[in-house]
Amino acid sequence: MTHVEVPGPHRPGTDAARTGAGRPATDAAGSDDDAASTGAPPAAAGVADLALDRAARLGPVRLVCVDGPAGSGKSTFAAALVAHLADRGVPAAVLHLDDVYAGWSGLDGDLAPRLSAQVLEPLRRGRAGRYQRYDWPRGEFADWVDVPVPQVLVIEGCGAGRRAVAADAVVLVWVEAPATLRLERGLERDGAAMRPQWEQWMHDEQVHFRRERTADRADVRLDAYGRMVG
Repeated sequence: MTHVEVPGPHRPGTDAARTGAGRPATDAAGSDDDAASTGAPPAAAGVADLALDRAARLGPVRLVCVDGPAGSGKSTFAAALVAHLADRGVPAAVLHLDDVYAGWSGLDGDLAPRLSAQVLEPLRRGRAGRYQRYDWPRGEFADWVDVPVPQVLVIEGCGAGRRAVAADAVVLVWVEAPATLRLERGLERDGAAMRPQWEQWMHDEQVHFRRERTADRADVRLDAYGRMVG
């Protein structure tokens, strides 16, 4: 059984939900009995079933993209999903995009080409990936981080499900929450002084999501507490 989380330090990134686990999911694909057997939220069990039922598109790797606006709860759900897969004996890893963004303006730009060259293309060939982690306090790229070749790789973060990446994904998960809640979560984690950066990021992500139509393409949609929504 292998559960690998691609490492990264605490930083002023994009998903403030990482500060709390939220409430357990209560409505999801997959059976409640299966979820209870592993202690996983039903949504995590359902997404795991969906991913494992589909053929890998990224070489030997089943890619799951967890996307949505900042502070919606993406990393909390991604952690639950990878933990559930590990409990089932499925080798899995999670990559947080806030380790890959080039700072607060890094949602678009060269993010997709770097992610493809450093992580996706090596995995497609059955080789480990290796990306350069962005150091938020220093404002520059720092150490290199290895990405194993798991059976399931979960990429979470704003922009994870962009069209350039989603073609390789077996499941696209969209996580949403009210803007007021997301901003509250972000400022609670990063401090009130970061409000201008958060407001600019929230504007940038709206432009990105309208262009990419990410929510419309999602296989699964969750609310801020990991519950399935219509």
